Amino acid sequence: MPRIGLSTSSVYPETAAHAFGWASQLGYDAVEVMVALDRVSQQPEMVKRLSEHHGMPVSAIHAPTLLFTQRVWGTEPWAKLQRSAEMAHEVGAEVVVVHPPFRWQKEYAAGFVDGIAALEESTGIAFAVENMYPWRASQKRGVEMYLPGWDPSSEPYANTVIDLSHAAIAQTDPVAMAERLGPRLRHVHLTDGTGSAKDEHLVPGRGAMDAAGFLRHLARRGFSGEVVLEINTRRCSTREEREADLRESLEFAREHLAVAAG
Repeated sequence: MPRIGLSTSSVYPETAAHAFGWASQLGYDAVEVMVALDRVSQQPEMVKRLSEHHGMPVSAIHAPTLLFTQRVWGTEPWAKLQRSAEMAHEVGAEVVVVHPPFRWQKEYAAGFVDGIAALEESTGIAFAVENMYPWRASQKRGVEMYLPGWDPSSEPYANTVIDLSHAAIAQTDPVAMAERLGPRLRHVHLTDGTGSAKDEHLVPGRGAMDAAGFLRHLARRGFSGEVVLEINTRRCSTREEREADLRESLEFAREHLAVAAG
């Protein structure tokens, strides 16, 4: 079975330090660190200490390329990716997760595909490009906000990520995308969505994406990358509610990966 990790974003508004504690307490295999506004997540030495303290390896660094992290580690995108690779090396991660450029980042986008390949060669780190989605205010046709595009299977990236919440917004079949990607699928953000215009990041099984079927497909195909729970627990009003969601997500992943693997 692939390792099952917990994204630090899954415990927001708690910090990356809390995420390591949750992952250790509940029995996750690893942690993905999203470099965000949380100061701990921006400091490799702190992340390394947390990893060692909890005996919890870091599976990936999520580069600060989201809309709300545009000013984290400066504003120059290639410098952010280089710094993410350095952090990955320092904490023992093999993967940096990156979103494609926004359409207004024209210069960055023009050299993105070749630039990612060059970074992988120079750093020895896998830069896994994540699927995104058209932006839309309703169920109507969306507007392309990413360049060279939101679907990583349309470009020759060596390493990619499928996020089920993003697939839900794009109203695309994640199994079909996984088939198109083949061995280039390196990393999975396990979550769920209903197909609305919102990036919901539901607990897997609570949406319409057949997350169970997707996991079974991965297991049948011998997927050997990382499966990381990236869910939204912001609405949890108590520690007990957050724990229940994090535990349910882990058990869901184990159950459906194991059924197919067996």
